[in-house]
Amino acid sequence: MKTITASKGKTCKPPYIPEDEKLTSDQLQGAYDEIAGEYEKRVWFDQYLLGVARRRKQLLSKAHGKILDVACGTGLNFPYFPETCELTAVDLSPRMLNEARRRAADLNLKIRIHAMDAEKLEFADGSFDTVTSTLSTCTFPDPIQALREMKRVCRMGGLILILEHGHSNLRWLANFQDRNVLPHYQQSAGCRWNQDPLDLVKTAGLVIVDHKRFGLGMFHTIVAT
Repeated sequence: MKTITASKGKTCKPPYIPEDEKLTSDQLQGAYDEIAGEYEKRVWFDQYLLGVARRRKQLLSKAHGKILDVACGTGLNFPYFPETCELTAVDLSPRMLNEARRRAADLNLKIRIHAMDAEKLEFADGSFDTVTSTLSTCTFPDPIQALREMKRVCRMGGLILILEHGHSNLRWLANFQDRNVLPHYQQSAGCRWNQDPLDLVKTAGLVIVDHKRFGLGMFHTIVAT
């Protein structure tokens, strides 16, 4: 019988992911390299039927100045950043970054794109005016450390913009997530879909200035500083 232990902070509701099932950063990189070409098909339902694309656009309209997009994936955020911004994007998966570079070229955008671990950002303290991350803290092995890194590289008074999903506030759906947390984690490249995004952000020491919930109570937009 597998031993199940809780993570630091209330990072997901019970049942937790068993320790021997958790993916390492190298395993996550391999998983996302494998699905890079079909990633956008996988998220189509959330994007267009649960309202993620519209909320993504609204949230990222608040970004300004020097922007860091953490775990940029295939570059789904790129069209929504202000034209006048100075944009840097990072992701763990080289193949996801290849897709991101193609999107940047199609949009005629000049973006600094680097392979980088969100938990070990290679930037000086206070380097950016805005740090963004969408649908990514659910997969970071240590999401609190990744959020603390976002806080570190964001200048004092800057914005950290998070779009994430987690435990629904609809009882029937939350129960379904809990019953299927491990199969979903295994089939969705390490996605913990019953975590608590608000708790993660607070535990990382960020101050929430705006929060909205949508999409069957699973999705959150969070503006923090």
